[in-house]
Amino acid sequence: MNDGAVRVVAVNGGLSEPSSTRMLIDRMVAAVTDALGDREVAVEVEVIDLRDLAVDLGRSMAVGFASGEARAALDAIESADALVVASPVFNASYSGLFKMFFDLVDVDAMAGKPVLIAATGGSPRHSMVLDHALRPLFSYLRTLVVPTGVYAASEDWAGTESADDGGLNRRIDRAATELAGLVRPRGSSRGEPAPQPLVDEPRDPGPDARQQTIEAAGIANFARLLPS
Repeated sequence: MNDGAVRVVAVNGGLSEPSSTRMLIDRMVAAVTDALGDREVAVEVEVIDLRDLAVDLGRSMAVGFASGEARAALDAIESADALVVASPVFNASYSGLFKMFFDLVDVDAMAGKPVLIAATGGSPRHSMVLDHALRPLFSYLRTLVVPTGVYAASEDWAGTESADDGGLNRRIDRAATELAGLVRPRGSSRGEPAPQPLVDEPRDPGPDARQQTIEAAGIANFARLLPS
C-alpha cells in the first residue's frame, strides 16, 4: 500500500450479474481517479460488491454485529478517504442489501467523509431517489455528499462505451470533480497541513477495541431476547 495515496472505496449495491450499477460504479471510479490524477494525487481503489456479502450481512443483522467479509468491508469504508456508492432503485428507494450494509457502519467513523452518490433504474422518473433516499441517508451519517448525484436510466446506456454519450458522462465528470475537490491527500507530501477537527474529539480506540465493543453490545442485546 502506498501510504501517501488517497483511498477511494466504491460500494456497488447491484444484485444482478452483469450489473448496470457495477458499470456505473466503474465509470465513476475511473472519473474520480482521473480528477485526482489531474491534482497529482495518487489513488488506491477498492470496489465492494454487496451481492457477495449477502450471507454475512444477514448473519450480522441477526446477531447485532458484523463478522467475516462484512466486517472487512465495513473496515474498508470506515477507513477510506472518500466513497463512491451506487444502488439500483427498488420501490422508490435503495436496495435492502444496501440499507443493511450501511446500517452496520460506525457513524462516528463516517463523519466528514466525502461521498459521491449514484443510482440506476429503468425510468428517468426514479432519479428522485438521489435526493429523497440516498442523500438523507448519508446526511444522517454526517458525510459530505457532493452536490451532483449521478442517476443512470436504461436509455443512458445506449452508448455505454462512447466518449460522448451525452448527459451521463457530463454528470459523472462533474460529480467526480466535486469529490476530488473535497479529498485531502494523506500526510503532507505537498506541504499542506493535515486538516484539524473543529472540536476536540475522543481518541479512536482502534479497530480491534471498537470491534470488541460492538460484539459485546450485540451479544448483550441477543441475551436479552432469550427466555429467562
